[in-house]
Amino acid sequence: MHELSIAMAVVDQVASAVREQGAEAEAARVRSLTLRVGELSGVVPEALDFSFGVAAEGTVLADARLLIETVEGRARCEGCGRDTATGMPPDLWCGACEQALSLTGGRELEIARVVLEDPEIRQGDDVPEASHVPHR
Repeated sequence: MHELSIAMAVVDQVASAVREQGAEAEAARVRSLTLRVGELSGVVPEALDFSFGVAAEGTVLADARLLIETVEGRARCEGCGRDTATGMPPDLWCGACEQALSLTGGRELEIARVVLEDPEIRQGDDVPEASHVPHR
C-alpha cells in the first residue's frame, strides 16, 4: 500500500512546515489538512485516509481531519484543441478527430490547505467532516 508512504511524507512535510513557523507554532496543532488528489494519480483516497490516521499518530497532525479533493482527469487534443474529461479508465483519444490526447490534469497530489488550531476556538468548531470532495 503506497498510500502509507505518501501519508507519511505528507505528515513529515506539514509537521516540518509547522516547526519552521517558530516558537509560537511549538504548541500549534493542525486542525485540518486538505489534499488535492488527481483521479489518475494512482492514489486510492480511502486508503490514503486510513493511512493518514496511522501516519499522524504522535505528531502535530494527530487530531487533524483529512479532507481530500478529487481532481478530475482532463486532456486536450493537439489536433482540434478540444478539452475533455478523460473518465476512468481514461480515454485518451479525441472523439472529434481521433487523435491522441495530452493529459492536462488529474495526476495531482498536492497539499492544498493546512488549518492550525486556534486556542481561542473550541476543538471541533467549524471544521468539516473528513470527506472526499470531487474537484472539477
